[in-house]
Amino acid sequence: MPGDILKKRKIAVLGSRSVGKSSLVIQYIENHFVESYYPTIEATFSKGVMYKGVEYDCDIIDTAGQDEYSILNSKHAIGIHGYVLVYSIASRNSFDMIQIVYDKIINFCGVNDIPCVIVGSKSDLPSRQVTAADAEELAKLNKAAWVETSAKNNVNIGKVFELCVQEIERRSPNNQVEQSGKQGCAIM
Repeated sequence: MPGDILKKRKIAVLGSRSVGKSSLVIQYIENHFVESYYPTIEATFSKGVMYKGVEYDCDIIDTAGQDEYSILNSKHAIGIHGYVLVYSIASRNSFDMIQIVYDKIINFCGVNDIPCVIVGSKSDLPSRQVTAADAEELAKLNKAAWVETSAKNNVNIGKVFELCVQEIERRSPNNQVEQSGKQGCAIM
């Protein structure tokens, strides 16, 4: 049955420096929290994500932190099926970067919207600078899913990637991914 075939998806995790992208990915892949901070060069991890009874074989790309001056790398747009855009609930600047990164992806790919989950990380921190209402409004504006997480306490970590697959599949025509050989953004 074609529905049982393992589906391959590429998910890029993007956001400002030190918002917890690697902690989120490592908690998801290896089930432990990394306390110390080492700036990420870039790493790709693979893990199966279950969605509606189907297992998706996901390559999760943990990127180096973006700032408003860094140019979105083409490898973060070409061949990527979905995006996880991470900000820290304790950093208004990192939240403001989400729209900038989102717009860069949209412009680069030449599409109206992208399969995307906006993630408020570090929900365990008491020093909140970003309200849930602000984040929900941003997600609604960009037709994205939204969730708050804590890698430290393992809260909503799996949900991030389930939501990302959901966003990818929601945009795919008849839930079938085109297998054309064209170069460009794989946005459904």
